[in-house]
Amino acid sequence: MRTRPHTAAAAAALIAAAALGLAPHQAQAAPTAPQPSEQQSSGVRFHDIPGSGGITLKGNVFTPSGAEPGRKYPLIVLPTSWGMPQIEYLAQAKQLADSGYTVVSYTSRGFWLSGGQIETAGPADIADVSAVIDWALATTPADPGHVGLGGVSYGAGISLLASAHDPRIKAVVALSGWADLVDSIYSGRTQHLQAAGMLGAAGALTGRPGPELQRILGDFLGSKLESEPAMIEWGKKRSASEQVDRINAGGAAVMLGNAWGDTIFPPNQYAEFFEKLTGPKRLEFRPGDHATAEATGLLGLPNDTWTDAHRWFDRYLKGERNGVDTEAPVQIKSRSTGGYEGYPDWKSVGSGGREQLPLTGTEHLLTGVDSGADGGVIFLSSILDQFAQAPPVASIPLLPRAFAAVWQSPRYATDRRVRGTVRLHTTVTPTRGDGTFVAYLYDVGPLGVGKLVTHAPQTFHGKEPGQPFGVDLDLFSTAYDVPAGHRLAVVIDTVDPLYAEHNPAGAQLTFSSPRTDPSYVSVPLREQ
Repeated sequence: MRTRPHTAAAAAALIAAAALGLAPHQAQAAPTAPQPSEQQSSGVRFHDIPGSGGITLKGNVFTPSGAEPGRKYPLIVLPTSWGMPQIEYLAQAKQLADSGYTVVSYTSRGFWLSGGQIETAGPADIADVSAVIDWALATTPADPGHVGLGGVSYGAGISLLASAHDPRIKAVVALSGWADLVDSIYSGRTQHLQAAGMLGAAGALTGRPGPELQRILGDFLGSKLESEPAMIEWGKKRSASEQVDRINAGGAAVMLGNAWGDTIFPPNQYAEFFEKLTGPKRLEFRPGDHATAEATGLLGLPNDTWTDAHRWFDRYLKGERNGVDTEAPVQIKSRSTGGYEGYPDWKSVGSGGREQLPLTGTEHLLTGVDSGADGGVIFLSSILDQFAQAPPVASIPLLPRAFAAVWQSPRYATDRRVRGTVRLHTTVTPTRGDGTFVAYLYDVGPLGVGKLVTHAPQTFHGKEPGQPFGVDLDLFSTAYDVPAGHRLAVVIDTVDPLYAEHNPAGAQLTFSSPRTDPSYVSVPLREQ
C-alpha cells in the first residue's frame, strides 16, 4: 500500500502552514457543513466542530470518493493522540474514506487550536466524542447505525472510555493506549518518572493543562504520599477497566494493539482488560515502544497494525466476512523472530508451563546506587529492540554485588521461548519503612553479557523496619526467545532512571528465601 499523492500533498501543505504559523483552517478553509457537490472527492476538508460545553474542536473530514447524494456511509471518528494536531491521521483517514467510510478526526480538547483545557480523558473528553458523532450525523453522509471509534495512545484511551457511554459505537480500535491508567504509570506503587514527565512536558508545550491535571501531576511527580488515594481515584475514573461491564453491555467489538516495550502504557494492563471483555475482541502485541508499532501507518506506509484495524472496521461496521473474526483472537509477534503466533486467549500464551528459578540464599543490598542494571531509556531502548533486536544490556558478572542481587540458571541445552508474564515471589526485610526495588530478567550469553528480557519496579511504604514481608510482583509481559547455550539471570537493584525511588539515605534491603516460603521467579514458556 503506497501513500496516496493527494494525502501526501495535503500533509505537505499542512506542515508548510504550520511552519508559517498558520492554523489548519487557514491552510485550507471549508464551510462548516459540506455540500453534496463537495462529497465527490475523498480529499480532506477542515471544520470547526462543536464540542461539549460550548467549546470548538478543530477537525477534518474525509468522505468517500464519488459519494452519492442521500446515501449513508459507515462513520469512523478518530480523536488525536496526546499533543498531536488534527493532521495526525490524514493518511489513514484517506485510505479509510477510499474504501467507503466517512471519517472525522479532531484535535482533542485542550491541545493546539481546539478549545477547552486538557482533561486527561475526563468526562468532558467523553462528551466530546458524542458531540462529534452528533455533528457528523447531522452534516456528513454518516450512517447512524454503523459508527466506529479509534485512535492511537490518548485517542485509544478516549475511544475505550467513550464506548462505555455511547451505545451508537459498534466497533473500537485502540492502539498503544491504556485500559488501566493507574497500573500504566504507577505499577508496583512506583511512579513511572520518565513517562509521566514526558507527558507533562508535552501537554504544557502543545496545550493547556487544566488545574486538576496540574495538581495531580504535581502531587504525582512530587511523591506526595498523602495525595495517593486522590490520585488513584482520579486515575480510576479515567480507566476503561473500571467500566468494562458497561462496555460489555454495549457490545462494541474491541480491537487492542500495543508493543511489548511500551514505556508509557505497558502491555500487562491491556492483556488483563482483554480477558474481561465478553464481546467480539482481538489483542495484538508486537515489538517496539509507545506507538512505534503503528507509526509507519500514520505516514501511509504498509503497516500490519493498521491493516488489521481496517479489517476490524470492515467486519464490524460493513459486515464483511474477511476472516478477522475467525482467526485466533490473540496475535503476538516475538521480539526474537519475525512470525506471528495465534492463541485462543491470553492465558494460553504461556501454555507450555512455567519454569521456576529458585532465588536461594540471602542477599543484602545497599540502596540508592544504580548498579548498572536498568530498564533503558524511554522510547529509545525499545525502538532499538524493535528494529535491531538490541535491548538494554548489562554485564552480569561485573554488577556490583553490594548494590545488586543476582541469581542465575544453569545453561540451557535447548532454547526457552518466554511468553507472557514473568512473576517474582520473594521475602524482603527493610531497615526503613519505605523503599523501592526493581526486578530484572536477563538472557545471558557465554560472555556474561545480559540482554534485558523484562523488568518491573516495586515500592512499599509504612513497613516495620526489621520485619520481613512477602512480595508478589508481575514483570511486564513479553515474548522473547532465549537461545540454547544461554542462561537466565534474575537481578534486583534499587535504582532505575525510568522510575522514582523511595529509599531513604543509608537504607538497606535484604532478600531471603525462607524454608516455609521459598523465593522464586516463575517464567511462562511457549509450548514446544
